[in-house]
Amino acid sequence: MTTATSEHVTYAYAVARAHPDLAPSLTALAGVAGAPVRLLTAGGDEDGGGDIVLVVSQVAAADFREEGLRRHLEDLDWLEAVARAHHAVVEEVAARTPALPLRLATVYVDDGSARDMLRSAVRLFAERLDLLAGQVEWGVKIYVEAPEPTAPTAPRPAPTGPGSAPDPDSATEPEAATDPDAAPAAGLSPGRAYLSARRRQRGDRDAVHRAAREAAERVGDVARAYATDRAAHRPQQGVLAGDAGENVFNDAFLVPRERSDAFRAEAARAGHGLTGVRVEVTGPWVPYSFAMPQDGTDDHAARGGPP
Repeated sequence: MTTATSEHVTYAYAVARAHPDLAPSLTALAGVAGAPVRLLTAGGDEDGGGDIVLVVSQVAAADFREEGLRRHLEDLDWLEAVARAHHAVVEEVAARTPALPLRLATVYVDDGSARDMLRSAVRLFAERLDLLAGQVEWGVKIYVEAPEPTAPTAPRPAPTGPGSAPDPDSATEPEAATDPDAAPAAGLSPGRAYLSARRRQRGDRDAVHRAAREAAERVGDVARAYATDRAAHRPQQGVLAGDAGENVFNDAFLVPRERSDAFRAEAARAGHGLTGVRVEVTGPWVPYSFAMPQDGTDDHAARGGPP
């Protein structure tokens, strides 16, 4: 038995069904921070002897206790390295036996605390492993990319000098601001041209969002035909969204492995014929989004799962 000291904590990657090939497959695998990966069972003996096992490593307490973890959460390179190592271990486990991925940076003060957790929830884990056996997760994201119109030119300021008269075609003229159907034409004043361009811009944006809703409805139809569960996640923004456009839909689907090819192909076609809409299908993944019963919260990013 490995005894944790105050300088180390037990990092947990996944709960899994015991399998004869599992422990040997982990011996050459480097986990988070390069730490060796091993198994714990609820019964107390390591590397075997139980139907449900916990996949763990020993990591530096300074990095994963509250203060150190808070500091590291601002270091994207550190986070990426931890996420990649976490995911690599989970993938290795899931390649050999049903697995329930745990959240990124799930730690316990020592092996004894980790075993206590496993022992207290072993029945729930067994039920989830049975439920997810033979199923994988697919992610579907929908992006909108509104056409960029020519930048409208701001209207000229109204003349204010002596003897100046109001411009009858200025942007303040009521009919220029209230006629949404006015078509742009050669010879429009700067004020009317500006308002016309702004109307077209708003119209383009509304159109692509309507198209995105139609694509989402198509994905829903595909899910009803092939998926056994669905998890809704917040659309990604900022760094997570990248330069792919505005992410307006970001859901995960639990699909039996034998239906995966059909699901992927049909979900990818959900954006066909819809201008300004792009559908991205990713997977298959270990079912990160379905490892535990959904409670209405959205903590996908904290799970250390697929992007």
